[in-house]
Amino acid sequence: MTGAPDVREPGPLVLRGRSFPPGRRLVMAIVNRTPDSFYRPGLTWDERAALEHVHRVIAEGADILDVGGVPAKPGGEVTVTEEIRRVVPFIATVRAAYPELVISADTWRHEVGRAACEAGADLLNDTWGGWDPELASVAAQFGAGLVCSHAGGLPPRTRPFRLSYPDIMADVLDRVLALTERAVRAGVDPARIIIDPAHDFGKNTWHSLEITRRLGEMTATGWPVLMSASHKDFVGETLGAGIEDRLSGTLAVTAVGAWLGARIFRAHNVTETRQALDMVAAIRGDQVPARVVRGLA
Repeated sequence: MTGAPDVREPGPLVLRGRSFPPGRRLVMAIVNRTPDSFYRPGLTWDERAALEHVHRVIAEGADILDVGGVPAKPGGEVTVTEEIRRVVPFIATVRAAYPELVISADTWRHEVGRAACEAGADLLNDTWGGWDPELASVAAQFGAGLVCSHAGGLPPRTRPFRLSYPDIMADVLDRVLALTERAVRAGVDPARIIIDPAHDFGKNTWHSLEITRRLGEMTATGWPVLMSASHKDFVGETLGAGIEDRLSGTLAVTAVGAWLGARIFRAHNVTETRQALDMVAAIRGDQVPARVVRGLA
């Protein structure tokens, strides 16, 4: 690193006029408006199925809904126009149905971010490390939140090939903190900025394991940390597990991240993630189990 990371006092995360305190752990449910996502491809491609999925995850306890229209993996081109077609009308539909819900748009493109915010999105989840510098200005203009992530400098939708880092966590901190500074200069409210180590993006399995182990170095900066590890390749490669058999490994990563202070958890399995987070909170003493509360009543 170029020097010790800037440290800020942890404060509330403010999204859609709601203030989430540092001790609150949030579940971000995933809605992939794509026919070829890596996990259960096409599950929410049909709009009716996608809306049913939204109703279900909200009932299960999702705090944030993350809507994406382009797979992270390499593949056929998805134009800006097509990405907007996939996600923006759907965001508008969800916004009309759930006026108070925090909605995130998973995009790295400022054109899509602008259209999503106009439709009611509250957060721009940029998983590609600030590839489009104009996205921060869009977030500032609409008073939206912004996720600043680490992708190792890779262009969107590319996979790492023999990447190496002298110190992976140092590189993560250097890049995401530079992005937070850029976002603040662009006018994004610091209370709406989130950082993400971005497991598997610009990283191999060893890198993703190390950033999990050292996540406390990220949470120590004071910025809210997002973990997006659900069913990812590093879990599968570690356990020798196929995509459908990675829930246990994902929940282990979730528990470690929650213990080390991460605040948002992007998840395919909302119920199980919520339970894992509540269990960690009870072990830490942050939360009294519901059964105990009922017993004391």
